[in-house]
Amino acid sequence: MPRPIEAVIHPQALTHNLRRARVHAPDARVWAVVKANAYGHGIERVYAGFQGADGFALLDLDEAQRVRALGWRGPILLLEGCFDARDLELCSRLSLWHTVHREAQIDWLAAHKTQAPHHVFLKMNSGMNRLGFTPSAYRSAWLRLSGLTQVESITLMTHFADADRDGSGGGIARQWAVFEATTRELPGERSLCNSAATLRHAPENEAVRGDWVRPGIALYGSAPDFPDRKIADWGLQPTMTLRSELIATQDLQPGDTVGYGSRYTALRPMRIGVVACGYADGYPRSAPNGAPMLVDGVRCEMVGRVSMDMVTVDLTAVPTAHIGSEVTLWGRGPGGAVLPIDEVAHAAGTVGYELMCALASRVPTRVDD
Repeated sequence: MPRPIEAVIHPQALTHNLRRARVHAPDARVWAVVKANAYGHGIERVYAGFQGADGFALLDLDEAQRVRALGWRGPILLLEGCFDARDLELCSRLSLWHTVHREAQIDWLAAHKTQAPHHVFLKMNSGMNRLGFTPSAYRSAWLRLSGLTQVESITLMTHFADADRDGSGGGIARQWAVFEATTRELPGERSLCNSAATLRHAPENEAVRGDWVRPGIALYGSAPDFPDRKIADWGLQPTMTLRSELIATQDLQPGDTVGYGSRYTALRPMRIGVVACGYADGYPRSAPNGAPMLVDGVRCEMVGRVSMDMVTVDLTAVPTAHIGSEVTLWGRGPGGAVLPIDEVAHAAGTVGYELMCALASRVPTRVDD
């Protein structure tokens, strides 16, 4: 019998979350962002759930080839653009759209021989200070691109750093003002909104939502502004469940300790369960005493330190639990119970993105029917 741990991907939830993005950005087209192997879900596993998207956005050529191999004939956008001039050959062959964020990428395009001109997303560094042309250099970059026969269209693009926060230096007002002032007289479509901006700002501001939105984490059932808002507040559903079983139980007396470093000490007689899941499966080693999990659909608390292959849980809230009881580390539990991945991540001092992407290859993963 295999070790009783598995991850389950829920394609109906993926489709539902994509529809929610459309509700928040009416009239805009939607990129389904599938970078990092679809946030750890697997591109091939999420494809069916995202076929209603207007395009797929990702990072590298391998991911683009996988999407094309699945039968997608619509737009595919390389969010970081080409890393080498030779990448443009595959862009031409696969009809890939790509981001331009530095001068060398324009040089490569100017020297590229192609039968079909390219769709380019010209990125502005409006304050994130990662990729993109500064506002003072942006118009010059646009003029260079617009003069190339290798370029069919230029979409104006930026990325908000603080769309998940309001006020006191947060929010999008400052970056939006920079972008709007710089691009006011430039023709072309616009793409500005990530998940947080799509949910929080696109509904009320047609100019901010632009022509294309780029939701990522929201499509996978995680709130980009947790803990201020939870997935239920946005009408999102979990798309990944990590679950296992109890493989042992222990009865403790006051003063008994649990796990490496004796991090947890029992203050009363209690019963704990041992779960077949650890940091080698992708569960965060930083999770503290009290981190939430579900046992037979009942919310319980982790005790002790996370081991490579096991974690322990207080069974006080579910006295009927036994060896073989189902444990939900995050996602959907029995009886309609839900443990959002954001709550587990927050307890561990990280974000839902990291837990999804850290799911270990040794965990069997299947797609829900």
